[in-house]
This record gives sequence, C-alpha cells and structure tokens, in this order.
Amino acid sequence: MTRLLTSVGVLWLGMALAHADDDTAYMEKAKAFLENVAAPVTKWDGPTAGPKAQGKKLIVIVSTDQRNGGAQGAGDGAAEAAKAMGWDVRQLDGQGTVPGHATALTQAIAMKPQGILNVGIDSKEQQPLLEQAAAAGIKIVGWHAGPNPGAIEGIPAVFTNVTTDPTEVATSAGLEAVVKSGGHAGVILFTDSIYAIATAKTNAERAAVEGCKGCKVLEVVDTPIADLSNRMGQLTTSLLSKYGKQWTYSIAVNDLYYDFSAPALQAAGVDPANGFPQQISAGDGSVPAFKRIRDKQYQIATVAEPLNLQGWIMVDEINRAFAGEKPSGFVPHVHLFTAENVEKDGGKDNKFDPGNGYRDEYKKIWGVK
Repeated sequence: MTRLLTSVGVLWLGMALAHADDDTAYMEKAKAFLENVAAPVTKWDGPTAGPKAQGKKLIVIVSTDQRNGGAQGAGDGAAEAAKAMGWDVRQLDGQGTVPGHATALTQAIAMKPQGILNVGIDSKEQQPLLEQAAAAGIKIVGWHAGPNPGAIEGIPAVFTNVTTDPTEVATSAGLEAVVKSGGHAGVILFTDSIYAIATAKTNAERAAVEGCKGCKVLEVVDTPIADLSNRMGQLTTSLLSKYGKQWTYSIAVNDLYYDFSAPALQAAGVDPANGFPQQISAGDGSVPAFKRIRDKQYQIATVAEPLNLQGWIMVDEINRAFAGEKPSGFVPHVHLFTAENVEKDGGKDNKFDPGNGYRDEYKKIWGVK
C-alpha cells in the first residue's frame, strides 16, 4: 500500500520543472507543494492486513552510527516494535565508518539471528556481508540502505528498504529555500556521496532549486557524515569567505551537518534567527534539529522522517519475510517542519511521531497486545 501522495508529488514536480513558464508560476506550484507536505498527519494510510507474529526470533539491529539521530531513532523504534512482538533484540553500532560497518555486520552474522535490520548502512558498500547473511538464512530489512523505498537493485539479499521517498524529501527542502527566498536563493548543498540515498537527495535538491530561474546552486560540498565534527566548522568558515552574501541558504542531506556549523556561523556574526545562510535539512528530523527550529537557532526547517514509525515498519516487513510473504510496499508520509508547525505531529517532543495510531494498527495485524 504505497501512499499515493508520494508518486503524485514527484509527478507534480516533474511537470512543474518542465512546464513552468516563469518564476511566478513555479513559485505558486512550490507553495502548493509545501502546503501539502506541511499538513498534519492524522490518518493511518499503511497496511491493514498481514501475517501474525512469527514466533520467537532473535533480531540484530545494526546501526550505521549511533551519533546519527536518524539511525538512532529508527533503531529505537525497531527495538520497541520487536519487543511488542516478543522477540529478542540486540543492537550494534557501526560507528560511521566502512570498517566499523563491516565489523558490526560480521558480529551480527556470528550471533546467528533470524533477522538483521540494517539501519543506514549503504547496501552496496557491504554487499558481500549482506549476501553472506542471506546465504545463512538470515532475513534482512534495511532503513536508508539504498536510494529508494522497496527492493534495492542488484541486491536481492535485502528483502526491502524502508524510507520515505528521497526525491520528495529533497524536493521539499529545495522548494522551501525557493519560497523563503522569494525566488532568489543562493544555495550550497551538503552531501556524502558514499551513500546512494544522499546522492539521490542532492540531485533532487538541485533540480528543485534550479527550477527557479532567480535561484542558483553555488556549490555541492561532498564531505563525510562520519567526520562532520572535525570538518564542518572549517568548511563553514571557508565557504562564508568564498561566497559572502551570495550564500543565503544551506540544504544538507540530514540534520547532523548543522550540529557542527553553528559555532562557525556564530563566530562570523551571523544572526541565529534572521541571518544568512539559513539552514534547511532534507532529513532526518533529529532532536537537536527540532530544538534549533523551535528556538530559531541556525536552522529554519527539516523534512523529518517518522523515525519511530519506520522502526515499526521494519519489524512488520521482516515479519512478512519470515512468513514468506511479499513486502507491504508502504512508504510513509513526507513531512516538512518549520517554526510555524514545529509543535504539531510530535514536534513538541522534538521528533516526528504522527498521531495516526500506527502502534495499534501494527499490533492488530500481528495479533499482539
């Protein structure tokens, strides 16, 4: 049950990019798009049928990096859901590096679990180990483990990949800069090309910004997420020196970039609420990001993932794998948070946790209390 809004939203973007005659028309379409993705999420649009809980299981949750709020949140949601199933859960931290990912996956395989939840590690990066796990009969479900929701091309070892539509997430972030700037945004994009999903987001961000004739992508900065604490401060200072007032908006593939840019902006005398560059994230909706948006401290928006819900989706999907059924195909709602709606949809608790009753809906499917 794939949410129709995702495919319609992306289709709309393609039409807008192809047919907007001027920035006025593009701006009106962008505003309508943003109004849609900022709307409250109150109705359950996920699956209503599926296999009952498949008996006692051991599940290992392997996180790309527990310092990453997105991976941590999705993993915590999965642990919560697995416990509702009555399963045993172990969690391992890949510590944000390729060797760390390999070590954590190797340890997970050695535990001989029935299932592995790969939370944020790019599947192509660790394809041999994922294939080794699958050959041992271990079922695998990913979160942000590939560029799109569902099957990952060329990697049948992964039953399905759980994520919102990265194109729609990135489009929302790009159009937020377009609209906030009144059609005159000078944008720097921050990405990490080791992750396929990050590249997909960056391409969509660029398309959304460049669909506005008065906007410009100044530069795409490719820097490792795992080393942001060491790199982001100096990068910010260098980019301020290079672009000066041309740089009015930043868009990053997740919120973690902005955990480390604020000191450099503050040192440069940038006003935290109204100064430039203003910072927008195309995911994941971390606790610090919600606080920054609420307090108007160097971030104006995030396109948040429903992280806890996505953890429950991962557990439902791996239960379907255990039962020999197909993936549900559910793609959760894309949601833009700004200062105007940050107190809604769970934002008051510094997360996107939609009030659509997803826990009860999944428990009904699984036949658990």
